[in-house]
Amino acid sequence: MTETLNVALGARAYDIKIGPGLLARAGELALPCLRQKRVFVLTDENVAALHLEALRAGFGAAGVAVEALALPAGEKTKGWPGLEQAVEWLIEQRVERSDIVVAFGGGVIGDLAGFAAAVLRRGVDFIQIPTSLLAQVDSSVGGKTGINSVQGKNLIGAFHQPRLVLADTDVLNTLPPREFIAGYGEVVKYGLLGDASFFDWLEANGPDMAAGSEAQRIHAIRRSCEMKAEIVARDEREHGERALLNLGHTFGHALEAATGYSARLLHGEGVAIGCALAFELSMRLGLCPQEDPSRVRAHLAKMGMKKDVADIEGELPDADGLIALMGQDKKVSDGQIAFILARGIGEAFVEKQVDMSVVKAVLEDALKGVAGVAG
Repeated sequence: MTETLNVALGARAYDIKIGPGLLARAGELALPCLRQKRVFVLTDENVAALHLEALRAGFGAAGVAVEALALPAGEKTKGWPGLEQAVEWLIEQRVERSDIVVAFGGGVIGDLAGFAAAVLRRGVDFIQIPTSLLAQVDSSVGGKTGINSVQGKNLIGAFHQPRLVLADTDVLNTLPPREFIAGYGEVVKYGLLGDASFFDWLEANGPDMAAGSEAQRIHAIRRSCEMKAEIVARDEREHGERALLNLGHTFGHALEAATGYSARLLHGEGVAIGCALAFELSMRLGLCPQEDPSRVRAHLAKMGMKKDVADIEGELPDADGLIALMGQDKKVSDGQIAFILARGIGEAFVEKQVDMSVVKAVLEDALKGVAGVAG
């Protein structure tokens, strides 16, 4: 039942394998990438407690030795101290350029471990074994690696493609419900940005997928990865089309920064709210039909997701404060904030000349239901 996709990047092409039971086959599947029968696993404490022994056994079945470091779980690990700990550990382990680092976790570990591999000895290969829905459909594919700055999210990093991605759908069964549903924010993004029929499919099948249907999960992960792989193959370093993958992220990253990258707002929740805001902004700019923002929010609500700024607990900055946070986004060019807007569901595009008074009005209305707004 394993599905295989290829990210077509010439000499740096790699496969994404999707399906159940892949941890048990990790050694067998990784062997073509290994020059020595050893790997160095970076993971977090939560994933290690649940799945590290199964991964060790999967590598061990092919005679591959495993050394592992478990970092604290959570977005705060994705910064300079976490990166330093990971890199210094890899150096202590005498990792060579010909070795393989394994990123075993969600988006935080995938981004951090990939960046550690990119900078260690000027570049060591790595394998992504994503354990969250968000990482399986998005962050493990495409080679974006990095850490957060106190100034904003993902401002420090490198493009460093993995050698292989193993998305074991069995591990999704151990995710807390909130984390699984948060990851769905990245799934729905794909339908909204470029495939209206996929969004139709999600409206019909999303609840079954969330309830545990393996076939629906495999289809949703495959289609998401397929869309990302196609875009990355055409625009690896985000000079144009790849920016579409940031639908929802301009708003979402600002909201994440405003909540201190804490459990108040998970990344996928920020993306979901950001997608709803992007469609609201598009509608107010006269770009998309009036019913589209309502349709997006109705689907997010049906999935039990955060869909409005008011769904975030606690105080938030005012509209000007959120716009200032957007100004730190890595997609800013010549001082202009780039927005991903839509002419309809499945018809996203990049726009760098947006009337910021309309953005401010959208945010002011969104903040009306928030308990505390800092001026």
